[in-house]
Amino acid sequence: MKSKIPSHLLAPLPLPFDMPIYKQRLNDFSTWSKEHFNLISVRKLVQARATFVDFMLLNIWQHCGLNDEADVTLLAVGGYGRGELHPESDIDLLVLTNSKLTNGASEKISQFLTLLWDFKFDVGHSVRTIAESISCASEDITIATNLMERRLLCGNKLNFDTLETSLAESNFMTSKEFYLAKRDEQERRHKRYFSTSYNLEPNLKANPGCLRDLQTISWVAKKHFNTQHITDLVKEQYLLQDEYQEMLECQDFLWQMRFALHLVANRNENRLLFDYQPLVAETMGFGKDGKAAVERMMKRFFRVARRVTELNTMLLQRFNSAILGTKEQTIIIDDDFAMHGSSLLIRHNDAFFYRANIIKMFIHIADNPHIKTLHSDTIRLLRRVRRRLMGDLHDLEKCRSMFMTFLRHPNALGHAFTIMVKHSVLAYYMPNWRHIVGQMQFDLFHAYTVDEHTHRLIKNIHRYSLAKYKDEFPLCSEIYKRLDKPELLTLAGIFHDIGKGRGGDHSKLGAIDATNFGTLHGLPTSDKKLVSWLVDNHLLMSITAQKNDIYDPGVIADFAKKIKDETRLDNLYCLTVADVRATNSNLWNEWKNTLLSDLYLATRRALRQGLENAKDMRETAASNKEQALSLLDALNLDLERAAQIWKQFRTVYFTRHSPQQLAWHTEHLLSHKNRTKKPLVWLSNQSVRGGTQVFVYAKDQAGLFANIVSVFHNKNVNVVDAHIMNTKDGYLIDTFIVLDHDNTVIDSQSRRDDIKQTIEQVLTGEVSIKRAQKRVPRQIKQFSMPLRVKFMDAKSNKRDMMEFTALDTPGLLAKIATVFSEMNILLYSAKISTNGEKAEDIFKISTSDRERLDEHQKQALVEALQAEIND
Repeated sequence: MKSKIPSHLLAPLPLPFDMPIYKQRLNDFSTWSKEHFNLISVRKLVQARATFVDFMLLNIWQHCGLNDEADVTLLAVGGYGRGELHPESDIDLLVLTNSKLTNGASEKISQFLTLLWDFKFDVGHSVRTIAESISCASEDITIATNLMERRLLCGNKLNFDTLETSLAESNFMTSKEFYLAKRDEQERRHKRYFSTSYNLEPNLKANPGCLRDLQTISWVAKKHFNTQHITDLVKEQYLLQDEYQEMLECQDFLWQMRFALHLVANRNENRLLFDYQPLVAETMGFGKDGKAAVERMMKRFFRVARRVTELNTMLLQRFNSAILGTKEQTIIIDDDFAMHGSSLLIRHNDAFFYRANIIKMFIHIADNPHIKTLHSDTIRLLRRVRRRLMGDLHDLEKCRSMFMTFLRHPNALGHAFTIMVKHSVLAYYMPNWRHIVGQMQFDLFHAYTVDEHTHRLIKNIHRYSLAKYKDEFPLCSEIYKRLDKPELLTLAGIFHDIGKGRGGDHSKLGAIDATNFGTLHGLPTSDKKLVSWLVDNHLLMSITAQKNDIYDPGVIADFAKKIKDETRLDNLYCLTVADVRATNSNLWNEWKNTLLSDLYLATRRALRQGLENAKDMRETAASNKEQALSLLDALNLDLERAAQIWKQFRTVYFTRHSPQQLAWHTEHLLSHKNRTKKPLVWLSNQSVRGGTQVFVYAKDQAGLFANIVSVFHNKNVNVVDAHIMNTKDGYLIDTFIVLDHDNTVIDSQSRRDDIKQTIEQVLTGEVSIKRAQKRVPRQIKQFSMPLRVKFMDAKSNKRDMMEFTALDTPGLLAKIATVFSEMNILLYSAKISTNGEKAEDIFKISTSDRERLDEHQKQALVEALQAEIND
């Protein structure tokens, strides 16, 4: 190995010790390593760095006089103990003694470690006696694992031999204890990463299907066979030779990615963040064409991760039987399959010769919910058959029939569908699915690749059918139970994003694919049309909810005309909820839940009443008023005075708020004293439409909206909806729906009181508000997005609708509000929507004369917004 490192890098270092010369040698090695990244194998590079670090440490050890300490031994452990080091990897060391250290030895070790830190080595170290090492390893699986990969660097060899003997003894930790600990550790680690390899910013060490999964196989094998050589798995027939070679290929690719990541990040970084992906792809030779190069690299990465996951699953299963010695009961299912414990076992090696059996296998899993996985023998045969498949499974009529039988099975979307995706059977059944496997999504809205997002959408649909989740989304569960053909909703879910990555409108492409699938599988024309319509319109409901005032009867009437019937509405609502929830676990909140359910219920009412009988705004207002008066009467409040107050309010106020909200507002208005001098500010104690409602009633004044929004910004409160209405007697009613910084209802009374008091003080002029400057989050910095302003038809001869799209930077809404104030633009409503890194806001505005903006005024407004945001 040393021959691979230029001789001058391992040449003796001069005496006496000279730190600049040592640092120069380190820099020279780093330069050589970087220059040779694509010239020699990454395996040799990581071994070369371990060899070079050995050389440096031995020189520093000698300089510190530790060679003179008879009882001190230096061991490399962990990855360094395996003789593998990436450019910025930590160096795990164990300073081992037989007895307690002398003061002189302690001082020398302290000097040794200080020098390593001065050289910028990322050192993980421990100083222990042999007895302490055994004791700590017995109590901590991480220490035990670290000690498994140990290597003598220098010092007293007897200490090392004694440790070797102690670790080999069965009373230290049995193979069974070690296996169970590592299995549980892996399960916990997988859950931290949502049990998927298909994260858009994967951790190359810890993600499922990454290096830790390969290392877990190695650790368990080494402990079980008491060996330092993973090749013993082949000798013991746990692995076939080609599977062993596959493990090495997967390891080499992951190593290459990690090595490149360290070079790009210039630190010990294992998270393949968006910031690093283009340069890592370029360093690895995938090209310099930005996103396209990243897509090529990541598709390869996800294929490797899937292979690692299969090998890991297969081998841990075999270890489970061999090490635990469990005798699983085998129950015959048919001539080809049996149930072996909780896994599905093939009964003979010709089981998949009849290709329809590949699909039939998943019907068996759906029939037997306690089957959780495929048996290792089944996985091995399936992997072999997959490589030999000619064409696609759906070319065979028997497979098509079997697949539709599977989709119609009530338990199909449980473990069965997950296993079908995990082992690439869906990709071998549907050619279009292969296009989205590992397909990246370059935004902060999505957390997963297209295929993993779709898989999670299907799992969400499955939850609608399960009694234990009926309270999670009761409306979806209720709808799902009455669907005549729930498999059509499943198909819409499978195809909704299948057109991504091909260029063009993915909804249109997916709709065509869905129609072709339906034709090939003999679906009735009406079923094909429903699935195709759902795919083509799968974004319609979320866009309508986010960009329109869904409490306006006109908006509901227009939406209902597009939907046309309740069957479409039911399926689209269930699909939309499942889709949004599967996008990013951090984005779903009660506000979005309420928004979608309110839109669904309002549209269903409109469809049932008949669109020609849809209520107009005045009818809705009258109905809401009547119900609100009944609520006020129950509180023994002055109804005549309430009616007097209401005379100053415009019709839109009564249509936009529910009777309960109208009663709540009026109750506080009735008790409000001295309204000419002090504004009324109130925050709801309970959730209103999924958020906290802030109600402000104040004398009309310049910059009122901008000041309130600046308070929210400074208090880390997110505005998701705002409505501004002027009364006939010169007051303003502002109602906001806000969420706390974590996108939840503000449930702290003290926090609500603080926000209320600050708004009051700002509006009365007691304090002046200055917008706080906040750092742009790391994730946002990597994106560039031009500010876009688009004016749309507001269906009014007095109002303009303005759509604003920009990068979602801190204080964005406050900046927009400031521009409106400075340009005397009147604001009537704001729909605030953030999708990942993108802010997409809709404002209803007019001039100060309450007229529409002319072209010159529009251009001036756009230029002012650009100046403020860019500044």
